[in-house]
Amino acid sequence: MLTVKKFGGTSVADKERIYNVARRCEKAYRRGESLIVVLSAMGKQTDVLIDMAKEINPNPPKRELDMLLTTGEQTSVALLAMAFDAMGIPSISLNAYQVAMHTTRVHGNARLKRIDTDRISHELEAKRIVIVTGFQGVNKYDDYTTLGRGGSDTTAVALAAAMHADVCEIYTDVDGVYTADPRIVKKARKMKEISYDEMLDLATLGAGVLHNRSVELAKKYSVPLVVRSSLNDSEGTVIKEATKVEGMLVSGVAAEKNATRISVIGLEDKPGVAFRLFDLIARAQINVDMILQSIGRDGSKDISFTVPEDVADEAIKILEDNKASLGADKIDFNKNVAKVSIVGTGMMSAPGVAARMFECLYNSRININMISTSEIRVTVLINEKDTERAMIAIHDEFGLED
Repeated sequence: MLTVKKFGGTSVADKERIYNVARRCEKAYRRGESLIVVLSAMGKQTDVLIDMAKEINPNPPKRELDMLLTTGEQTSVALLAMAFDAMGIPSISLNAYQVAMHTTRVHGNARLKRIDTDRISHELEAKRIVIVTGFQGVNKYDDYTTLGRGGSDTTAVALAAAMHADVCEIYTDVDGVYTADPRIVKKARKMKEISYDEMLDLATLGAGVLHNRSVELAKKYSVPLVVRSSLNDSEGTVIKEATKVEGMLVSGVAAEKNATRISVIGLEDKPGVAFRLFDLIARAQINVDMILQSIGRDGSKDISFTVPEDVADEAIKILEDNKASLGADKIDFNKNVAKVSIVGTGMMSAPGVAARMFECLYNSRININMISTSEIRVTVLINEKDTERAMIAIHDEFGLED
């Protein structure tokens, strides 16, 4: 049996937790399992490295930032290999170049293209535990790239797919996927299982348990995925294609504060304007989420959309620099907003779910700025200060507690 185990930063934050991971892996190894272990950087090390970079240069080159950040995972995999050696367990640590994990050339948010499996297969045949750096890859220029925050999840799932692993286990500081963030919604309950589609939406919309691209890969390649705690032996949550959801309309509530609303005011109301606007944003590799276009009046219209907060300044500058060519009167933005979403496959056959959500927010005196929907999701943009109240109210409205 081949298992891929991924451990997050809190799971390897210090000596004691590194040995906890080693002992956990030892049990599986002694049972005869072949193991690939994927690690994140220790604790808050990535944040520490980013702060160090910005002390030297407030706007560091993305290539050099990736060179710096990849040292975090190389530290953690080497230390775990040392722990295994002290316990008499054969292992080897490998970075993205040694594997090799080929990515697109984009620094800071690269996508995996393919993984060479020969080296890993050779080490597994030698009965070694293979420890691989998460979060990183190598582009066609042999430069290190990073996969974006949470990218170690994607590394683990990609390895599981490439190696045809029996299961991919994601170990975190929580013991599964909850109906909402249990730190905010005290009544949130752990789900035994959830579908790939529901988990993908929750991950994309702010549930920080899994990197959304890892769920995309798991669905595409049918990788059995389990989210478990690194600190206890509880069962966790299984993510798979079909689930037995006990007639629930809504599976979970998610919130994302890392958002900025940008509005382009006074655009000409004619064909091609929206294309030119979003083509500018796309060329800068900036993802756009919610989009709202006003009805044209007096020959003009407004277009509003949201982008991740960390690229908002770049998006705003692009639009300001091109305001004249777009024919816009004004570029407006608001960084004090948050997206709150409900997700559930039960919504596909149940009318009135969105109305219940909107009524719930109205009763809580929470204003809605923008709305976006799909077959299994409703997302609203609200003032950031109302986020926690909205989550609790919506969670209660749909009876998601135990």
